[in-house]
Amino acid sequence: MKIQNKLETATLAGGCFWCTEAVFQRLEGVESVTSGFTGGTIKNPAYREIVQGRTGHAEAIEIKFNPEAISFKDILLVFFATHDPTTLNRQQNDVGTQYRSAIFYHSETQKKDAEDVVGLLTEQNVFEGKPIVTEITEAETFYKAEEEHQDFYNQHRQQPYCQYIIDPKIAKLNKLFSEKLKVK
Repeated sequence: MKIQNKLETATLAGGCFWCTEAVFQRLEGVESVTSGFTGGTIKNPAYREIVQGRTGHAEAIEIKFNPEAISFKDILLVFFATHDPTTLNRQQNDVGTQYRSAIFYHSETQKKDAEDVVGLLTEQNVFEGKPIVTEITEAETFYKAEEEHQDFYNQHRQQPYCQYIIDPKIAKLNKLFSEKLKVK
């Protein structure tokens, strides 16, 4: 009888959730990725409310992962390598607090790991002197986005947004983290 590994949860915001979802779906040890919203002021927000930037929510993903297959720190290294954590409330052409860079921690260990990774990347000057503006905040209620936002990249790869914005992130993931990808 196989014993089920205990999954952990990571909640990250790195701009458009279509992008972050596509990246993390490809990692070994990641069991599921859900696009949604967190960190705002109203209950059960709808996408149309989020994109106006008035609710305070960030477009985010909730990752269920096996810590025996991939560590939270490794998840964070992928996160920081596949979005720009130095731009406040902006990722490429997406502008507003809903596109902020954020780590919503689920334990004190995750908080410390996040602070350690930010410190390491700063010390190593990975972003060439630009400060990391990623917020590190305790996780709040996560609201799943509407069904049409789930698995978006895999369902709509022919769309220009996917080709011009998400494809380069996937290429970077493949180049930098090939050893962490799921075997096809």
